[in-house]
Amino acid sequence: MHNRLEEWWMAGKIPPQPHRTMVSPSINTVHTAYDSKIEGNVIITRVDAAINWMRKNSLWPMPMGLACCAIELMATASSRFDISRFGMEVMRFSPRQADVLIVSGTVTYKMALAVKRIWDQMPEPKWCVAMGACASSGGMYRSYAVLQGIDRLIPVDVYISGCPPRPEALIEGLMKLQTKIEGEESTMAQKKSFFAEVG
Repeated sequence: MHNRLEEWWMAGKIPPQPHRTMVSPSINTVHTAYDSKIEGNVIITRVDAAINWMRKNSLWPMPMGLACCAIELMATASSRFDISRFGMEVMRFSPRQADVLIVSGTVTYKMALAVKRIWDQMPEPKWCVAMGACASSGGMYRSYAVLQGIDRLIPVDVYISGCPPRPEALIEGLMKLQTKIEGEESTMAQKKSFFAEVG
């Protein structure tokens, strides 16, 4: 077959075309079979997976810098460590525009209610990262004035150890948070009352 096509090509002849029957009298050919061009344009996924993908790649942190861990938090946003690779460079100092509270530093009882108020003002869904030993467990301050872990006041999603933890540790903690968000049932959590009525 290949040799015959070469012979026709060299002789300047057009090989015979197979007989085709048009289903419709239209000018344009209608493709009814598999079209390989569609592969790059169609994505099949679950709603939860799509929502979680959007959420995990657009986290806006609310920095709660209370002590020396805040310096490491600031360094994480600098060009050397570049937190913007993860879509988290938009540090919002307004709780209504943030969805990740990064508590970095010693939480005293005097400051605890302010942290709680900021947490309450953040819209759902929201997550909390306890950065450093002081925010996680009170650190070296076993005193009457220091809250022994921010998890006694608000729910914590990721704990980052260290005194203070390096920017790499914070980045790893935020990556762990992204992994946690990936596995959440976002639609079920958001529409819990609706599913309860229907089901």
